[in-house]
Amino acid sequence: MRYFDFTITPENGAIHPAGKVIADHPDVSRVSLMHVNALGDGTGVLLYRLRGDHEALSESIDESNSVLAWDVLDVQEDVFHLYLHVPPGQPAGSLMALAQKYALIIDTPLKYTNQGGLRTTIVGTHDMLRQALGETPDGVRFAVEQAGQYSPDREDILSILTERQHEVFETAIQEGYYEIPREATHEDIADALGCAPSTVDEHLRKAESRVLSSLMR
Repeated sequence: MRYFDFTITPENGAIHPAGKVIADHPDVSRVSLMHVNALGDGTGVLLYRLRGDHEALSESIDESNSVLAWDVLDVQEDVFHLYLHVPPGQPAGSLMALAQKYALIIDTPLKYTNQGGLRTTIVGTHDMLRQALGETPDGVRFAVEQAGQYSPDREDILSILTERQHEVFETAIQEGYYEIPREATHEDIADALGCAPSTVDEHLRKAESRVLSSLMR
């Protein structure tokens, strides 16, 4: 079995109409999709990790016809989780059907990029994945970032970072901070995150130290 690290980018910015309500809300940003499951009756369950105003989002969710049931969980300052029970919707329905058809494992959580894509790991054989990719629905772009032999004990090296260190480190990579020549400064990263450059400097130094120390063990 092999693992494949993907970025999935839906053209409309969300994998389900209910997710579009979240994506379009001005007071909320998406951190990750912690859980996704297709139920036997065709409906689905989504569990989001979000940042922002959960009360403002609740009003929009209440008014949406794309949600059967919902609940806000584990509110900690501006970070919270949103449980959604949703009717069938695209492209989530087609993607889950492909995963089931070819017996692929979707490793959660799926983490959102600044551009609205979802980073995820799919586990299966090369042939299983090749066939599934040949049947992907229109309106979804896939980019393979990494592949390798899968081990159930595989640990993402970035998992040793705190949530904030991971966010700053990931944004630095996306902004081109580690490109040669360098394409971004601490100020650029700070603008993308809405924080001070000194905060970026502190978190990057700590993240780099942890990652390098782990590699040298």
